[in-house]
Amino acid sequence: MSLDMKEHPDAEVQKNQVLTLEDWKEKWVTRHISFHQEQGHQLLKKHLDTFLKGQSGLRVFFPLCGKAVEMKWFADRGHTVVGVEISEIGIREFFAEQNLSYTEEPLAEIAGAKVFKSSSGSISLYCCSIFDLPRANIGKFDRIWDRGALVAINPGDHDRYADIILSLLRKEFQYLVAVLSY
Repeated sequence: MSLDMKEHPDAEVQKNQVLTLEDWKEKWVTRHISFHQEQGHQLLKKHLDTFLKGQSGLRVFFPLCGKAVEMKWFADRGHTVVGVEISEIGIREFFAEQNLSYTEEPLAEIAGAKVFKSSSGSISLYCCSIFDLPRANIGKFDRIWDRGALVAINPGDHDRYADIILSLLRKEFQYLVAVLSY
């Protein structure tokens, strides 16, 4: 059973909540996606210039990306975006809402997983668990924008998540993360 944060505002309940991948998929089906920010995240808007350091052609990773509008912001600025999201609904809605044409291909190495690529080639979204992400295929990143992935990952999986993130970073990286304080 999944918990709705609005129904359970107690910080301890939120902090120790464990959701399965099926719970996250169900949130998309039932439209319990209050975590989605249609206008983008204010923290990223405020620190975007510092985050990008005036560079172009960066590779930017979005863990648990959903349909984050910020992915298009980066692509429109000439960066390459790679995201991972468990819900195919979120990925399809991103492309539809951003009016982007795309292709989709199955990932041979992960049963049931797919990659969705914008026609421009600047955005690739992997539909799979972040723990199954084919890291060897996606390369390293200059920037990571983590708008809630660390918070959404079950507490018992934080070390595994950190290992994945560390394996994706280039030497001169920037990692911007939005977290909750309990």
